[in-house]
Amino acid sequence: MKILALESSAITASVAVAEDGRLLAQSFQNSGLTHSATLMPMAAHLLEHAGLSLGEMDVIAVAAGPGSFTGVRIGVAAAKGLAWPEDKLCAPCSTLESMAWQVAHMGGEICAVMDARRQQVYNARFRVEEGRLIRLTPDRAIGLEALEEELRGAQTPQVLVGDGALLCHRALQNRGVALRLAPEHLRCQSAWGVACAALEMARAGKLVPAAQVTPQYHRLSQAERERLERLGQAGE
Repeated sequence: MKILALESSAITASVAVAEDGRLLAQSFQNSGLTHSATLMPMAAHLLEHAGLSLGEMDVIAVAAGPGSFTGVRIGVAAAKGLAWPEDKLCAPCSTLESMAWQVAHMGGEICAVMDARRQQVYNARFRVEEGRLIRLTPDRAIGLEALEEELRGAQTPQVLVGDGALLCHRALQNRGVALRLAPEHLRCQSAWGVACAALEMARAGKLVPAAQVTPQYHRLSQAERERLERLGQAGE
C-alpha cells in the first residue's frame, strides 16, 4: 500500500510517500513560507523526483488537526483536491498521534504537545506497547497547569514531542514532572508521522472518501471567540 502524506498543521510543511510502513521519499520545509504556496508544489516535485505518480498512490493522508487553523485547512483542502479526481480513499490523521509515531521507537510514554496560545497546548498522551501506540487521552486543548497536574501522577517519564515541546519543558521541568525532550530532528511535525498514522487507520478499516475529510480544530478560532465575547457583552 502506497500512501501520500501531507503535513501543514504548524510552521513546518512536509510531504512523504511510504509503502507498507517503509519511507520512500520525504520533502520537509521549515522556512516559514506560506503553505498555500508550497504544499502542492512540494507534493508534485516529490512524486516526480521519486519516479512516482499520483495514480500509483492508494491512500491520501493528511494531518487533519489540531493545529494552526489556516495550516490545517490548507492541508485538508490539498488532500481532498488530490483524492477527489481519482476517487482515492483518505486518512484524516490526528496531528498529535502522527507526531507520537515519530518517536514511538523510544518506548515509554509520549506526550505530544502543540502551542495553542493563551496558556494552552493541544495535547494527547500515548504509551508504546510492542511498537504500537496505546492512547492514554483523547486529542484536546488543555491548560499548562492542568497538564502539569496530570503528568505529576505519571509513573513513567514523558517524552515531549511537537512544536510545543520546548514550551512545555521550560514550564514544567522544575515542578517535579519527569520529562525528556524528543531529539530535535524528530520533534517537529512531519509527513512521515502522518504516513505511519495513516497505515494504522488503513489496518483498522478507518479510511474515508474525500468528502468526509474535515478539519479537527478542538477549539474555537480567535475570530469565533471574539464574536462570542462581543455577543455576550451585547446581551449584558
